[in-house]
Amino acid sequence: MLAFILRRALQSVAVLAVVGLIAFSMFRFAGDPVNQIVGADTPVAERAEVRRSLGLDDPTLVQFARYAGNVLRGNFGISYQFRQPVASLLAERMPATLELAFCATVFALSVGILMGVYCALRRETWLAKLFQAVSLVGVSLPTFLIGILLIFLFSVTLGWLPSYGRGDTVRLGWWTTGFLTGSGLKALILPAITLGLFQMTLIMRLVRAEMLEVLRTDYIRFARARGLTTRAVHFGHALKNTLVPVITIAGLQLGSVIAFSIITETVFQWPGMGLLFVQAVQNVDIPIMAAYLLLVAAIFVTINLVVDVLYTVVDPRLRLSVGKAA
Repeated sequence: MLAFILRRALQSVAVLAVVGLIAFSMFRFAGDPVNQIVGADTPVAERAEVRRSLGLDDPTLVQFARYAGNVLRGNFGISYQFRQPVASLLAERMPATLELAFCATVFALSVGILMGVYCALRRETWLAKLFQAVSLVGVSLPTFLIGILLIFLFSVTLGWLPSYGRGDTVRLGWWTTGFLTGSGLKALILPAITLGLFQMTLIMRLVRAEMLEVLRTDYIRFARARGLTTRAVHFGHALKNTLVPVITIAGLQLGSVIAFSIITETVFQWPGMGLLFVQAVQNVDIPIMAAYLLLVAAIFVTINLVVDVLYTVVDPRLRLSVGKAA
C-alpha cells in the first residue's frame, strides 16, 4: 500500500509541474500586465523599467523556473493589481471558497444519495418521477441561470435571503467563518444550492442507476433467500456496494465545485478565490492566475490520490491487486 501511495504521489507531482508550465505559458498571451500597472501617458522608458523590474523581459522558461523555485518556497509572487503577496490574497479568500464548496458538497451528497435511493426503491411513485424531473432541470440549466432565478425568487420576490455577499463573519485566527452568525448562514444558502445542484442531480442519477443494477445481482437474491430483512438487504448490502462508484464521482465533483465556483461567486459576489481569479483575468494579473490554477490542480490531484486510496479500502479486489503489484 505504501509503494502504491508513493507511486501515485510522484505522478501527482509530475502533473502539477506540467500544469504549472502550461498555465504560465498560456497566460503570457492574456495581455500585457504593464498596461494595467502604468498610466496611458507613461513614457516608453518607464514602461521598459517596469517590465525589467517584474522580470517580464526574460524568456518564458526562465520566468517559469524562477516562479517554480519561488513556489517551492511558498512564494507565489506579488500581485500586479493589489501590490500584495499572492499567497496572502489567496489565504484571505480561501475560507470563503472552502466553506461554500463544503456546504455545496454536503448538500449534493446528502440530498442526492437520499433521492437516488428513493427513486431506485420506489421508482413507480409520483415523488420519484418528480425527483427525476427535478434532476433533468438541474442538469440542463446553466449555473448562472439557476443563481439568477434563485435570487429573483428568494431575494427579490420573497425577500427571505440575501442576494449577494457573505454576511457577517467571525475571525478564528487567520480563518474567517460565516457559520457562527445568522446573516452568514443565510448568505450561504442560495450560493450553496446553486453550486451543488448540478452535483446533486448527477449523484442522484448515478445512485439510482447503480442501486437498480445491484438489486438485480445474484448475491442480493441470495441475501433475500437467507431471510434477511428488506432494510438489511437494501441498506446493508445494496447501498454499500452502490457507493463504490459514488466515491469517485463525489471526489472528482468536490474538485469541480472548488474549481468552478467562479461562476457562482461572480453571480453572488461571493468574496472567494473564484471572484479573485475573475478580477485577475480582467487586469491581466498573471501571478494570481497562475497561482490559482496551480492550487486547483493541486486540489484535483490530492482528491484523486485520496479516492484511489479509498478505492482500495472499500473494494478488497483492488486491495489484493495493489498488493500483488507491489
